[in-house]
Amino acid sequence: MADNHKPLRKISEAFKELEATVNSQTPDDVKVASFSRACTLISPLFGCLGIAFKFAEMDYVAKVNDLVEASKSIGTLQDMIERDVEANTVKKGGSHTRNLLRVKRGIDMIKVLFEQMLVTGGNSLKDPASKAYAQVFAPHHGWAIRKAVAAGMYALPTKAQLLQKLNEDEPSARIQMQSYINASAPVILYIDKLFLSRELGVDW
Repeated sequence: MADNHKPLRKISEAFKELEATVNSQTPDDVKVASFSRACTLISPLFGCLGIAFKFAEMDYVAKVNDLVEASKSIGTLQDMIERDVEANTVKKGGSHTRNLLRVKRGIDMIKVLFEQMLVTGGNSLKDPASKAYAQVFAPHHGWAIRKAVAAGMYALPTKAQLLQKLNEDEPSARIQMQSYINASAPVILYIDKLFLSRELGVDW
C-alpha cells in the first residue's frame, strides 16, 4: 500500500520533523511553511469525525490556509508573531497570530483524542471525542456550539470505521497515533511558549 494513502503516517512523520526543530539548538527556526504543511495533513481527520466536528473542521481548515498563505512572505513562527505584536494586531480577528492559536488547539484536540483512543477499549469514539472536546475546545465555546457538538457526538463513526477511512489496521494505527502524541506535545509546548514569552496568554 502506497504511503500517500496512509494519512496517519504522513501526519506523524511531519510532526516528527517539527519536533526535531523544536528540540534542536535553534528552536526559533520553526518555519511557517513546514508548520502549516504539517497542519494541513490533519485537516482530513476532522472530516472523518463527521458532523460533531464540522465546525472545528471548517474553522481549522480556514486558519491553516491563512498560515499557508502567510508562509509565502514570512519565514518563521517567531517572525510572524513579532509582526503582529509590532502592528498591534495580535488579538484582531483574522490575524496570523490569532489563527496560529486556533490551529494549535486543533493539533491539541487530535492529540488528546488519540491519547483517549489508546486507553479506551471498545469500538465507540464517543468517550474519547467527548473528553478531547471538553478538554481543548469547550472552554472557548459558547453554549450553542457546545450543545450542537454534544448532539453530533451520537453521529460519530465507530473506531473501526475511522480506521477504515484512514486506511489503517489497529496495530499500525496505534503506533502512528502514539508517534503523533509524542511528536506533537513539544510542538504544542513551543507554541505556548511563543505566546507566553510575549505575555500574550493562550486563553483567548
